Amino acid sequence: MKTFRDLKAWERAHGLVLEIYKVTKDFPPDERFGLSAQIRRSAASIPTNIVEGFKRRSDREFAHFLNIADASLEETKYHIILASDLGYIDRGKSDKLTVICDEVGKMLNGLQKKLNP
Repeated sequence: MKTFRDLKAWERAHGLVLEIYKVTKDFPPDERFGLSAQIRRSAASIPTNIVEGFKRRSDREFAHFLNIADASLEETKYHIILASDLGYIDRGKSDKLTVICDEVGKMLNGLQKKLNP
């Protein structure tokens, strides 16, 4: 792999961030600095940590950043549940986002296993 863009996990995580930005545009204005900002930040942290880890000098360091990305993914999953329970995201969209999160999680776990056999 020449660049982080070659990683399917990064590509899918980036797609998740784009979807999160789309749905949060419709959140109530009073959530602009609350849940909207939190879910965007946690979602963006996933591909950001993949990128940072990719440029590290060792598999151990890369695995560390993948672990951080996985933790941010879990945080994002919770924010999706919260937004759905508050009525900010409809059930269909929430389910779609959760499926994407599950796919990203499997990809992250696969990468971690390759780095830590």
